[in-house]
Amino acid sequence: MSLSRNTTLVTLAIVSILAGCKKTPPANVAAAVNGRSISYADLDKQYSIQFPQSGSPAAADDGVQINKLETLRAMIDQEIMMQRAEKQSLLAPEADVEAEFNKLKSPYTQEEFQKQLTAKKMTAEDLKSDIRKKLSIEKVINKEITSKINITEKDIADFYGANRPSFNLAEPTVHLAQILVTPNAEAEFRNLKNDKAQNDDQARRKIQNIEQRLRNGEDFSMLAQNYSEDPGSSSNGGDMGFVAESALAKASADLRKMINEMKPGQVSNVLKTGEGYRILKLLSRESAGQRELSDPRVQQTIRETLLNRKDQLLRGAYLEAIRNEAQVENYLARTTAQLGDKK
Repeated sequence: MSLSRNTTLVTLAIVSILAGCKKTPPANVAAAVNGRSISYADLDKQYSIQFPQSGSPAAADDGVQINKLETLRAMIDQEIMMQRAEKQSLLAPEADVEAEFNKLKSPYTQEEFQKQLTAKKMTAEDLKSDIRKKLSIEKVINKEITSKINITEKDIADFYGANRPSFNLAEPTVHLAQILVTPNAEAEFRNLKNDKAQNDDQARRKIQNIEQRLRNGEDFSMLAQNYSEDPGSSSNGGDMGFVAESALAKASADLRKMINEMKPGQVSNVLKTGEGYRILKLLSRESAGQRELSDPRVQQTIRETLLNRKDQLLRGAYLEAIRNEAQVENYLARTTAQLGDKK
């Protein structure tokens, strides 16, 4: 093949690629995942749910556009996971969806519940659809990641050896966990349900709902992972670690009194603080001194720490891997980039 012909073929290939990049996106389609479309209508609806106080999703403001791109990225990831759930026959059954829906609804009257939905710009069917997706994705995560994590005795011993000084308590401590709900719509938060109160009324009702579910016997750690708005502890089931007596002395008198009167395993009533609403759980009281590896509580603490670390690492890697396998067209991102080039 001659050099001239080679040059011609390369030129044609480049022209073809450039033409493909400039191809007009399908009408009303924000993105496509393996050929399945995410419409602008669905994106605007999800944007309004995620940012109810941020104005119209149709606004051309840069801040709105950034939030829309972030929302779309999350929707793309969710669609990838849902297609995975379909492929593996792990879609949540309707009975599970209804059960979770009724749990969320039970603390409220019909009128109060409808107000909650209206505030979030959702219908009951929207909420059920959201529940269905989250339960399905949890089933995939559990099968593909959580169920495969194995923490060995050697892992625990190695961690203890590397961190032995941290198990030497210089003074008496309390081991606490918390569920935090804040009224600030813009506050940083992290939980599995992507659930955030937008104002004081929503925060108060949300914490009351969580309190009722705790009284009904639901697990504190799971509720913290799903709903707590504390980015530092929610992923660890609300575990705040050990709080020294000297640090506790800086808390309010009411808070100190409540913690001092609590017994290990006990859950507090709702407590209003400067940040918002809290429910605390006293996991244990510890006297000063070195905790040895033979202590079952030390082993349990290390096991949970290692489980959480591996779970977070593997979740991120898993999502990245299946995202790379998917055929994703982000038309909104492409259009936004082209607008930037024209400025």
